Amino acid sequence: MARPKAVRAPTTASLPNNLRIPSSTPSLTKSLGKLSRQALLDLAFTWLDDRNIASFPPYLQADEEDSPDDDEALPYPAGETIEEVRQVYEDLQDRKGAKREVLERILEGDWRHGITLRQLAMADLRYMDDHPASLRWTALELSRIDTKQKKSSKPPPADWSGSVPRMQAATFVQGLQREISPLVKAHYHLAHSATLPLTFLRIFVVDSPYQSPRQAAEIFTDSSRVIYVAFPDSCPYVYTSIAASTGSKATPSPSSVATDTRTLQRLVRDSIPKALSRPQERFSLQATSLAAKNLPTLLALRGPGRSTASNGAFSIFADAAIEGSPLDPRPSNTVAPEEHIQTSHSSPVEGKENTNGSAAKRRSSGIDTSPVSPDSKKRRLAIHSRFGTLGSSLAPAPLDRLDIRLLDKPSSSDELDDDDDDNVDDSTSTLPAVSLTFSGSDVIGGIRRLAELGIVDPERMPSWMTGEEGVSVATVRLGQRLQKDI
Repeated sequence: MARPKAVRAPTTASLPNNLRIPSSTPSLTKSLGKLSRQALLDLAFTWLDDRNIASFPPYLQADEEDSPDDDEALPYPAGETIEEVRQVYEDLQDRKGAKREVLERILEGDWRHGITLRQLAMADLRYMDDHPASLRWTALELSRIDTKQKKSSKPPPADWSGSVPRMQAATFVQGLQREISPLVKAHYHLAHSATLPLTFLRIFVVDSPYQSPRQAAEIFTDSSRVIYVAFPDSCPYVYTSIAASTGSKATPSPSSVATDTRTLQRLVRDSIPKALSRPQERFSLQATSLAAKNLPTLLALRGPGRSTASNGAFSIFADAAIEGSPLDPRPSNTVAPEEHIQTSHSSPVEGKENTNGSAAKRRSSGIDTSPVSPDSKKRRLAIHSRFGTLGSSLAPAPLDRLDIRLLDKPSSSDELDDDDDDNVDDSTSTLPAVSLTFSGSDVIGGIRRLAELGIVDPERMPSWMTGEEGVSVATVRLGQRLQKDI
């Protein structure tokens, strides 16, 4: 009698956590090979923990008896108990060695039966914690949609606490899965960062309506199908990122629906505010014109701290560079501006000179060893009044890229009247455009250095150039940043 064929029916359920990827997949070896030796050992100890052993069971001798395949050809024998497997990794941690032996032990030894989707997601998030600048992130603002305020002419309240939805993580993932499931099949992994005040959501999508898709194994390690969403703690902002494809892509079948990364990103972005919304509480995502590769930069500019409320000159108080407050009516106990500037500009060479006896005698006699010209002093005061602590070592929040689009008529100049400015239509597509791109390890710090050298006038700099507005993309006309896109 012929065996009945298994019937697969489409479902809206998400991909299961225990869906295994064959350990012999080359792209899986490449994905786990990005981690360091210590990171691989930490993951192995996490998988072998008593709380996770049911989700990530290793390959034991009992499994070898149930399915006797070609296990004799593998270089690592199966362990008898969980304690024996733990002891193997403790021995690997006690001695020095290469990363390859730990990776081979995981893929060819204790997890030779495959790595689950959840294990791969944990490895990706561990790599992100170790390398916070591995992806490029875009900051989006969560804003509450209030129908009552639309009908009334009163301005919305300035308190941002109303824009922070309060919801459990499991409820949010269920709502997001309900929005995405009619289009693609996805796997979700939610975890809190070990180094930053962030909660990461890793979303892997596949073009299949079935809970057990039959695509090639390489498709589960394709990084272009992974979307990361980061939620800062107590903050009305959301960070999104799409990883660039690094592994080999599986050839899609003619019947599969092709989903490019831009469509995928727009799909997830549109679903996030819907999943966070509740009856009578609707949210939307607004662009912030800020994108960076460094997550600490996004936390400093669009995070649970001051955000864009005290950049520029006021950053010296927000970053506690000096004591006191500009709004305090009592007598200030802060240092003088000249002393603060001289301290921040002191170099190691000057410190070595101060250790000499002759320099000490000159200081005791009141002789200034490094006189500052009036022009240099005026320029330093202007730099501190415009940049504050931005671009310095006191507040490291480096922007790696600054894209500026200038929209000006050929006859435009600083002498144009306000009446002429009103006649210019912002939506006109015939305006000439000049695109400027500044890139480097710290763009704002580089512009500040140019101002210190006297190449750029700090007093005439616009606010988007000094980092005061905290943006990485701007459309500028007549020196002013346009708030709406053109």
